[in-house]
Amino acid sequence: MVMVAVGVYARLLKHAEAAMACLAVDPAILLIMVGVLTFLITFCGCVGSLRENICLLQLFSICLTIIFLLQLAVGVLGFVFSDEARGKVSEIINGAIVHYRDDLDLQNLIDFGQKEFSCCGGVSYKDWSQNMYFNCTATNPSRERCAVPFSCCLHDPQQAVINTMCGHGMQARGYLEASAFIHTNGCIDKLVNWTHSNLFLLGGITLGLALPQLVGIILAQLLINQIRDQVKLQLYNQQHRADPWY
Repeated sequence: MVMVAVGVYARLLKHAEAAMACLAVDPAILLIMVGVLTFLITFCGCVGSLRENICLLQLFSICLTIIFLLQLAVGVLGFVFSDEARGKVSEIINGAIVHYRDDLDLQNLIDFGQKEFSCCGGVSYKDWSQNMYFNCTATNPSRERCAVPFSCCLHDPQQAVINTMCGHGMQARGYLEASAFIHTNGCIDKLVNWTHSNLFLLGGITLGLALPQLVGIILAQLLINQIRDQVKLQLYNQQHRADPWY
């Protein structure tokens, strides 16, 4: 419920013109969807165990099993079909670049990623030409023509105030010339390299997410079996008139 509340609050804070823009990549919408899904699944498990309702417990167990299998499938497919996974990541990043100015949450997310990984764009810094504001064609009337976001710029520790204009005109420069002012390497390669360097960390996180799911599935099935055994016992006692409360 907290996740849903934060997502709704973030969505309501946006301007009216941005409220209908880029719904598919809006982090607030994603947060709301994950929160609603989490609430519904855990509601089934909580109420099902309190009321000893087999249908709710079965639904809870099935949902956890589906999520676990999807996570396993994504991990296996991402490892086996690494080229296809890289292409999908590239597609997502390019889509985010196109909608960079359409959504403030998405903009902050991209800026955070480019700062953390010291990268710029998808494959290179010139990918920012896909954005209508940063497009480097001569017909683009934007003041940000041929620019890149300030998050691409090299960080100067002695600089007290961030220069948000540091990326202007960088797409018109070559790699060597631009590398003196901005990060020219794309975020896709940096993300792939970071993934390869942190496989054990990612494996530990995945295991940490999978274990509670497996425990939930096992406990739900054990409780379902206990409830069924109680029902069978009550039916047996009724049939043989051996119920002590009869």
